Amino acid sequence: MTTGEFTTNITARDLPYRYLDTPFTGVICRDDALAGSRPGILLIHGGAGLDEHAREQARRYAALGYIVLACDMFGDGVAGDRERTMRCVTALRDDPALMVRRARAALAALSGCPGMDGRAAAVGFCFGGLAVLELARSGESIAAAVSIHGSLAAGRPAHPGSVRARLLVCHGAMDPHVPLGDVTAFADEMNRAGADWQLIMYGGALHGFTHRQARPGAVPGVAYSELADNRSFDATRAFLAGTFAGSASG
Repeated sequence: MTTGEFTTNITARDLPYRYLDTPFTGVICRDDALAGSRPGILLIHGGAGLDEHAREQARRYAALGYIVLACDMFGDGVAGDRERTMRCVTALRDDPALMVRRARAALAALSGCPGMDGRAAAVGFCFGGLAVLELARSGESIAAAVSIHGSLAAGRPAHPGSVRARLLVCHGAMDPHVPLGDVTAFADEMNRAGADWQLIMYGGALHGFTHRQARPGAVPGVAYSELADNRSFDATRAFLAGTFAGSASG
């Protein structure tokens, strides 16, 4: 299944939730034709906030049979305001603990959705890739974390034994925003932590390679790659299937 090809049974509904005094509104996507309980996926958006790219990806993963929450890491009313989104990205990047707490609030909202079987993974794009890795570094007991063209630099490096989730990183080999030094540092960090991790590099791919709407040359170093997009989706699909096949529902 390529981007844009979804079953007709996928529904998308707003899901309000809160972290302390801040209101958030995510989007729950699911295939209503499926019966029974199933795992959930927390899908974390890029630096623009909960935009159409994140919603499209949520529908894409829901078509695989998961209950997907495309969460909001910035708070109601922020997405669409470039100045406010950039302030939020910077604030969360500089405060990994706050980033993790907001992601955990979204996980709690996902876990309360009807049909969840207690198992969850996190998938993030760009800024969201950073967020899911920080969530994994924190020791959160999710089954898996997948970073797709995300930042690999550690706000708080993982300690030995702290990473409980299985990790998959999908990275564009020509991404100027995540240099090779960050890739090798990430590998060293995860090896020291004893994590179960893997990294796939896609030749010729730049940053943001899943963004079909990206205009060539509009943002330096960012471009859509249909090949890397489809390969990363296929890799993530197989990775999640294998992870959940090896874990018991709770």
